[in-house]
Amino acid sequence: MKKGIVAIAALMSFTCTTVMAQEPVFMTVCRPVSPLNDSAVCYVVKTDQIYAEGLDTVPQIIFWRRVMTLPPDSGLISRMGERTIYATWSTAEWDKLGETKQMAYRDSIRKTYGLSDSVRILFTAGKSDFYNPSVVIADIYRAVPLFMQEGVDPFYAQAILLIESPGKVRKSNAGAMGAFQLMPSVARSMGLKVNKKVDERKDFDKSSWAAAKLIKTVCIPQVNKMLTARAIAYDSTDLWYRLLVLHVYHAGAGNVGAAMNVIQPTTGGMWLVQRLWVTTAANFGNASQNYSQLAVSAMIEMDMVLKKEIAVTRPPDPEIKEK
Repeated sequence: MKKGIVAIAALMSFTCTTVMAQEPVFMTVCRPVSPLNDSAVCYVVKTDQIYAEGLDTVPQIIFWRRVMTLPPDSGLISRMGERTIYATWSTAEWDKLGETKQMAYRDSIRKTYGLSDSVRILFTAGKSDFYNPSVVIADIYRAVPLFMQEGVDPFYAQAILLIESPGKVRKSNAGAMGAFQLMPSVARSMGLKVNKKVDERKDFDKSSWAAAKLIKTVCIPQVNKMLTARAIAYDSTDLWYRLLVLHVYHAGAGNVGAAMNVIQPTTGGMWLVQRLWVTTAANFGNASQNYSQLAVSAMIEMDMVLKKEIAVTRPPDPEIKEK
């Protein structure tokens, strides 16, 4: 192993130990893992709440997990919002149908399942070429201590890295860049240099710091303000709260606030986030609804990868011989 990697791993182990001692709120969110071909102990954020809430069994998560593991040459026919899966199609065969026959097929789905004409039936191509937890885990190991040094729950680093630009430095059509997909104006407001000559969003550590600062100074305060205005009690380590913060990170407080005005919640809980999954308001649309679904799905897929690695690296049980 290279010295630089050893140093990073050592920093991670030290940082999680010391920072968690100072910040009890993070005490239960990190768990050590031993990555494949690596003897150093690194940290990822616990995902226990996902399973405790039963999210691994809901249609939206089942749908996105299928999409994440399906190659682009295949796709799923599903109902928008609820994400009930009706069929799997070859992408090429679906494209061959053309718009008229595709519309006729959607109508046949509605008729078969007794759905109203207003229900949208979507074709979603597989995205296994984009979502790949295996290539993101090293970035998570690197980002967790960076977030914790800023006093920010590392859950957000893990979730964003898994779904925004997994394992690569990409630039979106809208102009967002880097592992945390920061827009130029947002990056500048958080202290990064973004101009014709320099784009610090490409620097992993600097973009991590900027994303942590954005969550700490904008996203979390805005969520707290929304909930306090409605007299809704919250715990910042609850999964539903964290997912609400992720929605603000992606869609902005104004759009999430518009969706909250439609829902009119009086209590918090996962029910609120799941209602957001099927709520449209202002610019809070399909992509916004999907955001926390993707985060949860990607974390489950990450767990699958880690379990496989642990199974491979765990030494065999000693043989028990009869006397």
